[in-house]
Order: sequence, then C-alpha cells, then structure tokens
Amino acid sequence: MVNSGNQNVREGSAVFRTIGILILLVAAAASSVAAQVLSVTDFGAAGDGKTDDTAAFQKALDEAGKAPGTRVSVPIGNFLIAGSLRIPAGVTLEGVWQSPTAFMHNTGTILLVTGGAGNENGTPFITMATNSTLKGVAIFYPEQRRDKAPPIAYPWTIRGGPGDNISVIDVLAVNPYRLLDLTGAGRHYVRGLYGQPLRLGIRVDECYDVGRIENCHLWPFYTGWLNEFKELNDWMLQNAVAFEFARTDWQYVHNTFCFGYAVGYRFTQSKAGPCNGNFLGIGADCCRRPVLVEATQPGGLLITNAELVGAWGTTDSVGIEVLPGARGKISLTNSTFWGPLDRCVWVRSDDAWFTANAVDFGRFDIGAVTSPAVQADGGRLILTGNTFGEGSVHVLVGEKVRSAILTANQAAGGLMVDNRAGAKTQMVANEQPDVVLSGRDLEHYRVQVGAEGDQRFVRRFHGRESMPSTFAHQTMRWSRDRSTLALPVVPGKRYALTLQVMVPESALEPEAGIYLGDQRLAGISKSGEQTLQVVIPPQKRDTVVLTLRCRGWIPRDTLPGSSDQRTLGIALYTITMRAAGASGTPVNATVPR
Repeated sequence: MVNSGNQNVREGSAVFRTIGILILLVAAAASSVAAQVLSVTDFGAAGDGKTDDTAAFQKALDEAGKAPGTRVSVPIGNFLIAGSLRIPAGVTLEGVWQSPTAFMHNTGTILLVTGGAGNENGTPFITMATNSTLKGVAIFYPEQRRDKAPPIAYPWTIRGGPGDNISVIDVLAVNPYRLLDLTGAGRHYVRGLYGQPLRLGIRVDECYDVGRIENCHLWPFYTGWLNEFKELNDWMLQNAVAFEFARTDWQYVHNTFCFGYAVGYRFTQSKAGPCNGNFLGIGADCCRRPVLVEATQPGGLLITNAELVGAWGTTDSVGIEVLPGARGKISLTNSTFWGPLDRCVWVRSDDAWFTANAVDFGRFDIGAVTSPAVQADGGRLILTGNTFGEGSVHVLVGEKVRSAILTANQAAGGLMVDNRAGAKTQMVANEQPDVVLSGRDLEHYRVQVGAEGDQRFVRRFHGRESMPSTFAHQTMRWSRDRSTLALPVVPGKRYALTLQVMVPESALEPEAGIYLGDQRLAGISKSGEQTLQVVIPPQKRDTVVLTLRCRGWIPRDTLPGSSDQRTLGIALYTITMRAAGASGTPVNATVPR
C-alpha cells in the first residue's frame, strides 16, 4: 500500500509538472504572437488628420523590419502622411479593412497623402521590399483637384520593387495620379485593389516570374463620372491608362475591370521587352481603346471572357487595336464587344497573328461610316464560330494580309466580307444572305430599307427604324449628310433607280441630290414624302456606288423636346432598281422568298 501511494504521488507530481510546462509554453507563444504585431499608435501616430504621422509610421515599420513576419497595425483614423514610407522586407502594413471598399475614404483606416505634389518622378508614397504586404487601407489625396484638368501630378502611390513576392491586398486608392508600379516585382500578388487612378493605374515591367493580378476594379470612385467633373473625365479619356504591361513573363490577370480611360489594357514594350500572359475575365467600359497592343512576346496574349466597350459619346473607339510593328499572337475567345465602337478589332500590323473564336461582335460602326467589325490590314487572321451584329461590312481583309481563314461565322442577313486579299482568304460555311441576287434577279429588284439584309445595300446610314408614312413599307433608315448606296448591276446595262424618301426641311441645301462620283444624277429641292427618279448610266463593274448628299441636322437642336443628338439627313424607305428592258414584279432583295 505504501509503495502504491508513493507511486500515485509521483504520478501526480509529473502531471502538475507537465501542466506547468504547457502553461509556460502557451504564455511564451502568446508573448511571441503579441510581439509579431505592432501598432503605429504605440510609436506616436495621432490619426487626427492634422498631425504628420510619417515619422511614427516609419519608426513602427523599421522596428518591424528587425523581425520579418511582423505586422504593423493601423487602427481606424485619418493618418496624415506628408512624406513617404518604406515597408521593409517581410513586413505587413495592415489597416482594418478585410475587403476592398468604395466611397469610404473618410472612415476606417485612411492614409492622407500630401507629399510630392507636382513631381511625378519623385519618391513614391509607399515603397515595398521583398515579401512585404500592404493590406486593408484606403488612400486619399486631399489636395488633388477634380474640377479641373489636368490633375495635379504626384509620384507613384505604391512602388512594389525591385523585389519579389510583393502583395497588395484589399486596398482602396481613391484618387492617385499613378497607382502601382510593379517594375522588377517577380511573383507579385495583387488582389482587391480598387480606385480611380487619374493618369496610370497598374504597370508591370521587368517581371521574370509569374505575377498575379486579380479582382481589381478601376472605376470613378473620385469623380463619379458626374457632369460637374466632366473636364477631368474627358482628360482621362484622352490621356489615362488603366493597366499597362511591358516586359512580364507568364503574367496572370483575372477578373479585372476599368472604366473611363483612354486605354484600358495597354501591351507595350520597354527596354526589357514586351509581355506574354493569360488574361481571363477582363473588362473595359467607356474606353477609347479597351485593348491596345503595341508589342507582344512570341508566346503572345491569351484573352478569354473579355467584355470590351467603347467610350461613351465617341465615334472613333476601337475595341482591340494592334498597332503597326506589333509581332506575336493574340488569341481572343468567348468575348463580346458592344457600346459605341467604330471597329471591334483593327489589326494594323503586318506581323501579327490574330485569332477570334466564339466572340460576339455585337455593335460597331457607331458613326455609320461603313466601318467593319473586324479589319485586318496585314498579318494573319482566323475567325471561327463568331457572331456579328448589324453592319454593311462585317470583315475587311486588306491587300497585305498573308492569310485569312473565316469559317462558321454567323451574321443576320449574311456575313459581309470585303476581301481585298484574293485567294489568300479562305471562307467556308459562313452564314449567307437570305436572298442572293443572280442572273435575271439583278435586272429588277427592290430593297426594303430597314428590313433584315438591307445592310448590303446601304452604307453610312443609321440603324433600322419604323416611321409612319404613306408608303407601303413603314421601315426605314436615316441617312447622314453623306451616305452611300452600293447597288448590284449587270455591267453594260442602263438602270432606272427609284427611291421612296421623306426629306425634312432641315435637310435641304443647294447641293442636295444623288451623285455618281462628282456627277449629280438627280437633285433634291423640296421637303416631304416623295419619290425620286434617277437614271444610272451603264457601268463596267457589277456594283454601282452612289452618294446621297444633303444638309446634316440634329433633332435635339431642331425639334422641341427631342434629345436625339445624331446627325441625320433624309429618311429612306425603299430602293428599286430596274434595268433597261426589264419588266414585271421586282424581286424582293431583303427577305426570303
């Protein structure tokens, strides 16, 4: 019994010793964890929006730099930073936000930046070293102006390099001049970066290992795209770039968006070279050039699930423009274009390879000037399995194109291709027009303007509309001050052209009429509904192109209560072509027979 009791005592002592050791270990661990978090307020930061907290922040960051892995915490407050900050290697500067915010630059953790005004080449507001992180803060420039343009220039807000593994997470930068410079920042990780950079958003260069940018939103958080700040908004549409990629290898960009820029995604070349990468779920709204390609690596650009929209109120926006001199491959898949675009894609390079698959070229030729959805001046082009919206010409293949392959594309009224490359263009299984004029059909036919398929015959007209009239057909299109008719003919035959039109008083001018080149075939001298009769002399080619001239007018300036800002001319309802000697009922050229 005694031995048993002694044994129990020994076992009990061992248990208590074990518990004591565990308590000491937990206490030590807690002490260690506590030591890994520093607060800027412990180093004198006031957060009152008036006191310059630069020195306090930097003291905290420098202290954290002595033990990589330490976090520097910034509580709720308005922290005025008149100078610049350096985040040492392995240190995190972290505010209270756990997700990117919007319109919250006066609550939470706010960094108020005043240093460097007027000097865009000065020291960045925050410079980050290897393995450092910026997280959960909002950055605001209180002395920036949004009622004038150009905006006040400042140095980069954040420079992430040179140094690898830079992370910027859940940050709102309301109104920086230039937001994030990732030059020399391999394996960078940017997630949840929101803001309205006024001159340049995110730039990547000299990145030789995979960098990642995801879920970023560059939108008018500062101007709200309100009319009272129109001067600055317009300046940005002429000068600002949202995303810029120079030399970066295997760049990954996922679920990003920008609004209101001259260029949404710019692919350029620095002294280190151009870019290759994977761009998934990218969006650019209200941009003059949603995507601009100046250069690529041979591996090229892989663009998938893109939504690209032209700049509001413009007629010269191009969804993707590939500039002369650009080399390499651009692949576009499962994407869409809409909004005010002149062209969806314009390949101007002789050395680029452009492929589009499962893309909706929904809206183009916004100015009604007969611009195609896709234009290739040179290089190589593949279009497979795409859909096209209404237009006089869907694809223009230039003379210098080395090879063009168009297969299985659909367009209401038939795919219209202006092929200037001859046999170098191959076209198979594309949607054909509902009505194909051939043989005797070409001698006597009628085009119901405003019906599906009429775009083959009318160019530089506005979209299809319906407007009551005394004519048999109520569908029509408005011309512009200069619009054209492209009408198939039998070479060598004289034609009588009949046009049913409605001429507003505002469209009349002394030179109004129907022209063949510089020769006026018929004048337009009175307003109202009328039928114009035009004699077309025999032609050597199988198409005659006529110009309708009149005075352009804007309904908003002429008709009380109208908000229509288009430049209109004459309303055209029907076109009838009859060759000399032809008789009977004309063939309907715009709907299936």
